[in-house]
Amino acid sequence: MKLLFPALALGLMLPAMSALAAAPGMEKNGMLVDAKGMTLYTFDKDSGGKSMCNGGCAQNWPPLMASADAKAMGDWTMIKRDDGTVQWAYKGKPLYTFVQDKKAGDMAGEGKMGVWHMAKP
Repeated sequence: MKLLFPALALGLMLPAMSALAAAPGMEKNGMLVDAKGMTLYTFDKDSGGKSMCNGGCAQNWPPLMASADAKAMGDWTMIKRDDGTVQWAYKGKPLYTFVQDKKAGDMAGEGKMGVWHMAKP
């Protein structure tokens, strides 16, 4: 009987934990960040749910990649990139990090070249 309750509790917790683990990002201080707390950005040249940041651009602005088993949830959706990989989007806008952001909370990409902006909810 003692083993039943911990097993039941674990069984109830696992679905909730997997739902939390699936979230690609979160809001922090009025902006969107990834699971590591790194600032997420949008690119003005993206349109219609399509990423225009490929090749060298994607090396400097790594896409927020979705796993093969990821599921869209609410405003968090996914787009297919030119190379066939899947990238997270928020309200239809593909999301990226920036290589010059070294730690959580850095925002070095904000306003870069007039086309990169912190993603906001």
